[in-house]
Parts: sequence; structure tokens; C-alpha cells
Amino acid sequence: MTAALSADTVAAAHHKLKVRKIDFEFTDDIPEFWYAGDPFRTLLLAALSGGFPEGERFFIDSVRHFQDRITDPALKKAIRSFIGQEAHHAKQHHALNGFLSRRGYPVDSIDRGVGKLMNLFRNYMTPERQLAHTAAIEHFTAIMAEHVIMGDLDELRKMAPEMARIWAWHAVEESEHKAVAFDVYKETVDDEWVRISQMMLATFLFLTFSSIDFLRMLRRSGHMTDLKMWMNGINHYWGRPGVFRRLIPKYLRYYRRDFHPWQEDNSARVDSVKTEFLGEWA
Repeated sequence: MTAALSADTVAAAHHKLKVRKIDFEFTDDIPEFWYAGDPFRTLLLAALSGGFPEGERFFIDSVRHFQDRITDPALKKAIRSFIGQEAHHAKQHHALNGFLSRRGYPVDSIDRGVGKLMNLFRNYMTPERQLAHTAAIEHFTAIMAEHVIMGDLDELRKMAPEMARIWAWHAVEESEHKAVAFDVYKETVDDEWVRISQMMLATFLFLTFSSIDFLRMLRRSGHMTDLKMWMNGINHYWGRPGVFRRLIPKYLRYYRRDFHPWQEDNSARVDSVKTEFLGEWA
């Protein structure tokens, strides 16, 4: 791991945020299992998409609450771009969820469930813990985006083209704004106990509900008892290549007192992903 980056370097990274208002089209010719023809990989991503719109709105609210307390111009600019990016993520994943819903998948139910949980957070969590929760989940999305960006781009190429575009776009922007909520938290709250304990809670909730949502999607697909699919899927994520297994050290970095999201700078690799998958929107 590289040493903690200077404030000037972090500010420069903030300036790389760009709000790309791409409208994706999910047409009927997209296959049901649009990721490598695999129900496991397809429905895992589909389940995550189900919760994105309500989750992104919560992230915006939690950061916006502290916006007026920020004095650093670079961070203030980054907050505005963060809000723009997250708002458009919510819009486009709502469109993707509509496509999935039309095919009979219970993404609307997932979205409502996440919305109810986010409202509980709004009503019963302090604004400081809400912001800590956002910073924690942003770490999850950042390391997953990092896998897409730093890993083998053949994984994106195994998706139907429009699905590859939306997931590449989302990964690029998650990588761009991965430090915004964290920096707002450090500048306004900076309580290590709240930051770490909220990550523990966020981890439990994220893994629990993501697993339940995935199983619901898989049940709807009719592949719940497909043993070969299960073996291949578990191997892909936990064996070899072991996508999730390889993310564990990156996840654990969050618990270091000197952690900062830009200690790993993947901006050069992001440029190649933008060139291949985003075209004029790069």
C-alpha cells in the first residue's frame, strides 16, 4: 500500500469528477442472463441495482446535510459533482430496474425495502452516523468498482453491450467520487469510533440484505437448484479467480486509522475504461 496522500493530491483527485448524464436504453433483445450467459453473475448485479435508487438518494441527503460546513473550495466543488453523479445513478438504475421488473424480477420490492431502511436511518440515526454509513457503503462500491476497473476488462466484454456500458459508467464514477463522503466526514465529524462501528453495522446489513435479495432474484429465475451454476458462481467469487475473496484486504484497509480512499490511485486505468466503454461521454 502506498503512503497516505497529501491534501493537494486528494484535492486534485476531487477535480476529476464529471457528471455524465447518459441515458441508457434497455431493449427487449437484451438476453435474460446478460452477464456471460450466467444467472449467478447476472442476478447478483441485478439485485444490487434493485437497491441503488433509494440508496443513492440517502447518500445525497447525508452529504448535503453537512455541505454548508465545508470551507475547502475543492471539496465543495466535489460535493456538487458527487450529488450530480449520484442523482443520475439513481435515475439510470431506476430505468434498469424497470427493465428487470418487466421481465418479472422483484426489483421493485427490493427498492421499497431499501427505502424503508433508509427512512429508519433518517429517523433514528444521528446525521453523523448517517454520513458515516454513506462513507462506509461508498467504500464497498469503490472497491467493487476497483475490481471492474483494475481487473480483466474481459468481464465487462462478457456482458451485453448496453449492460457493459452502464456498469462501466457506474464503476468509473464510483471511483471518481470515492473519497467525497469520507472527506466530508473527516472534515466535519472525524470520530473514529463512529466511523468504524458504523462500518461494522453497514457490513452486516449490506451482506445480509444483498444475499437475501440475490436469492429472491435467483428463485424467480428458476435456477435456484442448478448445482453446476452454484459451483461455478461460488468458485468465481470465492475460489479462483475469487473476486470477493480478493477484495477482503481492500475492505479491511478501512479500519486503519490512517486510511484514505485515494491511497490507491487507479485514475490511469479509469481512462482506458472510459475510452473503451463510454466513448463520447468519457
